[in-house]
Amino acid sequence: MGWVMMSERDLSRAAVLRDVVAGRLPASNAAVVLNLSRRQLHRLLVRFGTEGAAGLVHRGRGRAPNNATPADRREAILTLVRERFSDFGPTMAAEKLAELHGIRISHETLRKWMIADGLWASRRHSRALHQPRLRRECLGELIQIDGSDHRWFEDRGPACTLLVFIDDATSTLMHLEFVSSESTFSYFGALERYLTLHGRPVAFYSDKHTVFRVAQQGARTGHGMTQFGRALNELNIEILCANSSQAKGRVERANRTLQDRLVKELRLAGISDMETANAFLPGFIDAHNRRFARTPRRPDNLHRPLNMEPERLRKILCRRDERFVSQQLALSYEKQRIILEPNDLSLSAAGKYVDLYEYADGAVEVVLNGISLPYRMFDKEQRVTHAAITENKRLSEVLRFIREQQEKNPPKLRRVGAQRTRYEPTGRKSPGRKSWLDKRAERRAAEAQAASLPPPAE
Repeated sequence: MGWVMMSERDLSRAAVLRDVVAGRLPASNAAVVLNLSRRQLHRLLVRFGTEGAAGLVHRGRGRAPNNATPADRREAILTLVRERFSDFGPTMAAEKLAELHGIRISHETLRKWMIADGLWASRRHSRALHQPRLRRECLGELIQIDGSDHRWFEDRGPACTLLVFIDDATSTLMHLEFVSSESTFSYFGALERYLTLHGRPVAFYSDKHTVFRVAQQGARTGHGMTQFGRALNELNIEILCANSSQAKGRVERANRTLQDRLVKELRLAGISDMETANAFLPGFIDAHNRRFARTPRRPDNLHRPLNMEPERLRKILCRRDERFVSQQLALSYEKQRIILEPNDLSLSAAGKYVDLYEYADGAVEVVLNGISLPYRMFDKEQRVTHAAITENKRLSEVLRFIREQQEKNPPKLRRVGAQRTRYEPTGRKSPGRKSWLDKRAERRAAEAQAASLPPPAE
């Protein structure tokens, strides 16, 4: 007969049944010990008497299960995954098979098939563990914000940045927006659309990017607050900065998920530019939140209504600065010379500081006591300063701007050398050195002038 593989359960059943056959144990007690009915126990006794211990082995061992997927269907599904979803994870691949092809299969089953076929490898690896931070209790209490620089369109388009707003209490994606890079005006635009859609949250939670936090807290100049921080202060919204990326892990994990799922969604939709992608995002956000958002511990929504005129919001979400107006009604701003048009209010601004509002479209407004002043602008040169310090997150945008300027304007030739100034000929002849006769004449003229003066009064 050969060897028969038996489990621990089969071996224990064989020992009990031997005692029943030998008369050492009643059948009723044996049914209780094996947790079987009397009828099933007698079935096993018949098989044990005719076939011995081998008859206790389960009849389905070594046979394909009745609900097994046919081999041709399994191969067809794996071929489809190999052709269209080769870099998808098993969970997302199972979702897209059901959504796009009507093939419904468990993601765990698909995971086993993909691992066996070499299409997926387990991502288990050792990593540092961090103490988890409890979620906030209400929607709108804390909104985590961050920018994710990535090749969202793969090789179909240039790299760009996705601004992510996610609620800490529910992991709900509140707002997504593609921009060229993380800059003050990029966040201003995204914030305006967020406030219009949801209202004002209690606080935002970000990293230590210079958009949110002054890098040098002890600086002698400035007001200790960035432009974005100043705008949030006027909107009565707090901004908090995390001390590490793990502290704002909610948005960091969301970035990792989006870099996997959103990239593939954009590929399937054939999207390769930011404008079309931003139009695609609302539908993606709804589908993502239906699957991944959680219910908060408290049902309150702490968003407050905006209750603000669009023009007032525009003056808040802009870059502000102060400039001194000279007696000639002139001031400088960003390498540009601004001359105020003479009128009663402009003349009164001479020798005073005025406010400058710069908007996202490049428009600049000069304001004194809340009134806009007319002006003219000169020396408009917008070239990147040589050897300028550039943040890594804005490097792609700055390089694109440099290429555009190089194509439009030739570089200005500059002198080199150690000295900053040099002799420029004026065309006038040098008088040369004075002779002793000239010096004697000057001395006698000075003595005669001194003698002609009246004596000092006593």
